[in-house]
Amino acid sequence: MGRSLPPLARWSVVLLALAGAACFALSVVAGAWWSVGPVEIGPHGARQCFGGADHCGLQWIGASARWPTIGIGTWGAGLVAALGLVVIAAGVAGKRTPRLLAKMTISAVLLALGLGSAFYVGFPGLVGASVDRGLLLFGLGIALGVAAPALIVARVPR
Repeated sequence: MGRSLPPLARWSVVLLALAGAACFALSVVAGAWWSVGPVEIGPHGARQCFGGADHCGLQWIGASARWPTIGIGTWGAGLVAALGLVVIAAGVAGKRTPRLLAKMTISAVLLALGLGSAFYVGFPGLVGASVDRGLLLFGLGIALGVAAPALIVARVPR
């Protein structure tokens, strides 16, 4: 733990980190990446499925066999990035400078970016599907998730 950030920078990092964590968590747990009528499709599966089921997997969509696995990886990477951002916010609010954690969180966000991109590209493109809030929240989570730890790494000397 090195030198503490100035107060304005410290609280900016806290707000960016918490906003990024919220975006990641909402995008992979509660956010639908695509909607087809009442059906919501996200990395963790589909909700309000055809036929009245509340929750179903991703196999019915007709994508490759690897695509549901990439979806679960995206879900996990998003949650790990959110956890890292929450711990960064806690450390910085406590006047600590978690440089190593900031670097680890940047790595987690980049992993989430890679898996999320593969999940997006692998979507088979169902008729009537439209982009929904989860994909937009995921993109915002990536931007905020890199910005908060980057401020720590860039502004605090070793």
